[in-house]
Amino acid sequence: MTRHRFSLQRLLLLALLLAFAVFFLTPLYVMLCASLKDMDEIRNSSLVSLPVKPGFAAWSKAWSSACTGTDCGGLQPFFINSVLMVVPAVAISTAIGAVNGYVLTQWRFRGSELMFALMLFGVFMPMQVVLLPMSQVLGWFGLASSIWGLIVVHVIAGIPSTTLFFRNYYAGLPNELVKAATLDGASFWQIFTRIMLPLSAPILVVTLIWQFTNVWNDFLYGVVFSGADSKPITVGLNNLANTSSSVKEYNVDMAAAMIAALPTLIVYALAGKYFVRGLTAGAVKG
Repeated sequence: MTRHRFSLQRLLLLALLLAFAVFFLTPLYVMLCASLKDMDEIRNSSLVSLPVKPGFAAWSKAWSSACTGTDCGGLQPFFINSVLMVVPAVAISTAIGAVNGYVLTQWRFRGSELMFALMLFGVFMPMQVVLLPMSQVLGWFGLASSIWGLIVVHVIAGIPSTTLFFRNYYAGLPNELVKAATLDGASFWQIFTRIMLPLSAPILVVTLIWQFTNVWNDFLYGVVFSGADSKPITVGLNNLANTSSSVKEYNVDMAAAMIAALPTLIVYALAGKYFVRGLTAGAVKG
């Protein structure tokens, strides 16, 4: 009787999880199907029907020739801008977060807890608060409306989260490792590079995925701080979807949305299990 009840509960749980999965994946399915159809098939079929003659003409147009306002060069330049912005922004903010987390756990100086609390406040601070002062600072340094300006903004915005991740992870590591290395004569930075970093693979994956997703999907900073030649993919997608024409090409809009979402989908498909492992290894501890 107990085994039968357990099997029934497990079956209900699996059914519930499957229902949630279908619910969340249905928009992705609709976007993908619509992007592979031509406009005649979209008009004459339902949203959830599979394409009769799938093709990538809408993808090609969204990438190279769709109009994003007055420019009809597609999403390609916006995609390249996002790549040029995301790679250094993620790498720099992750590196700074690792150093901050190590210092805040192993170097207990006066005011360290207050400093961590102030940095933690940045995780919950609304992004809109920093728009005006950040634009002034970027203007003073000559970085306004440039990719480098966007990199600086995302690095600063990402430091609180990366510091929180690494600090909580390092706080869960055995102190005996650091003490043993200190007795062997290792310096402060030798301990960091030779002991802490090799043990940081789980939280490193979590931080990289987290930062990549946040920076790639950001729209507010991209539309406020970018110039004509430095707009990221999210701004390009918005411009493409809001560009009026005689015939609204929904298949091109869906293909453009898929192109914009593809990098994050690939990252989660390839490294999703490592993300979960990193979280359980200490990313949300403490």
